[in-house]
Amino acid sequence: MIRVYKFRLRPTTRQARALGEMLRDHCSLYNAALQERRDAYRHASKTNIKYAGQSAQLKEIRAFDPDRQGRWSFSSQQATLRRLDKAFDAFFRRVRSGLTPGYPRFKGVGHFDTVLFPKDGDGCRWDSTPGDRQTRVRLQGVGHVRTHQHRPVRGRVKTISVKREGKHWYVVLACDEVPTEPLPASGSIIGIDMGVKHFLTTSNGEHVENPRYLAAAADALAVAQQHLSTFPKRTRLRSKRHRAAVRKIAKLHGRIRRQRRDHHHKTAKGLICGHDVIAHERLNIAGMTRAPKAKPDPDQPGAFLPNGAAAKAGLNRSILDAGWGQFLSILAQKAESAARRVIAVDARNTSRTCPRCGHVARENRVTQATFECTACGFLANADHVGALNVLSRAGLVLCAEV
Repeated sequence: MIRVYKFRLRPTTRQARALGEMLRDHCSLYNAALQERRDAYRHASKTNIKYAGQSAQLKEIRAFDPDRQGRWSFSSQQATLRRLDKAFDAFFRRVRSGLTPGYPRFKGVGHFDTVLFPKDGDGCRWDSTPGDRQTRVRLQGVGHVRTHQHRPVRGRVKTISVKREGKHWYVVLACDEVPTEPLPASGSIIGIDMGVKHFLTTSNGEHVENPRYLAAAADALAVAQQHLSTFPKRTRLRSKRHRAAVRKIAKLHGRIRRQRRDHHHKTAKGLICGHDVIAHERLNIAGMTRAPKAKPDPDQPGAFLPNGAAAKAGLNRSILDAGWGQFLSILAQKAESAARRVIAVDARNTSRTCPRCGHVARENRVTQATFECTACGFLANADHVGALNVLSRAGLVLCAEV
C-alpha cells in the first residue's frame, strides 16, 4: 500500500535562507509560466501552450539565470510546471461540467509553500548520510538538512516534498510497497453515526464527545483578526507588526488543525483496534455545508426573503469544525493498514427509520437528540438509532457479498 510520512526539518540559518530562496524561485517559475499561457491565449492566434512546450524551455531558462533558476533541481522545476498544467486541466474540466471555473491565479510568495521532487535520488536524497546517527535529507542547492525522524520509514521512497508551515519546515515522503500490519481478529462489527453534539455515536450506544477546537479558540482568533484588520488590506510592503499579526492568526489556525487531526487519529485508532468491520454513512459533506440560495422577494424588486442563512452558517461551521471528511479518510487509511474493513452505506433516512419495526417517518425524529417511533413507540437517542440503522445496512452489504 501507499503511505505518507511527514518529518520536521531542522535547517541551519543558511539552509533556511536557501529553502526560502528555493520556494521564491519556484514561485517565480510558476507565475512566469502562467503569464506565458495567458499572453499566448490573448494573442490573435489563440495559441494553446502545454506542459511539454514549457518544459522544453527549462534548459534555456537555467542557462540564462544560473544564480537563481540554475541552482535548483531540474526535476523539481518540471514538477512545478506539471502543477500548473494540472491546475489548467482542472479549470477546463470544471468549465465542461458547468461548475464555477476558477481560473488559475498567480501565487504570492507567501502562498507558494511546497516544492516536489518526483524521484528519490534526482535532486534530493532521503537519509543522505547513512553512517550518521542523525537522519539527513540532501536537497540540491541547500545541502544535507537535519531531519527529526520520529518513526521508521517503511516501503520504498517514491517522491519527496519540502513544505513550509509558518516558520517551520517539513519533509514529506510518499512511499509505496509499504507492508500491512494486520491486527488479530476481534469478531466485532460496529456502526457509527457522525454528529455535531457528539462527534460520533456507536451502535453500542457509546458517545465520543466533540472537542470543538475552533469554538474553543474563537475568542483568541477574534482578537487576532481584529488586530489584523487595523492594517491596510493591500500594500506593497508589510510592516514588521503587520507580518507579526498575520503569523499570529496562522499560528492559532495551525494549532487548531493539529489538535483536530490528533483527535481524529486517536479516535480512529480506538475503532480499528476494537472492531473488524466499521460502517459509516456515505456523507456529501460539500453539499451539507453549502450556503442556502437567496430567495428574491417577488413584491419588492432587489429585496430578498429570509432563507435561514445565519442559522445554516452556524451549522456549517460546526460540521467543518468536527472535520468529518478528514476523520473518515484517516479511518479508511488505518483500516487498510490493519487489514480491517470500512463500509460506507446509504445515509438516507438512517435517523428516521425505527430499528425495531422498520417504520420510516419524518415525525419519528422528535428533536435533534430524541427518536420516538410513531408506530410502535420505540424511544431512544436519535444518534444511537442512526448508528443501529447504519449497522443493519452494513450487514445487508456483507450478506450480499457472501
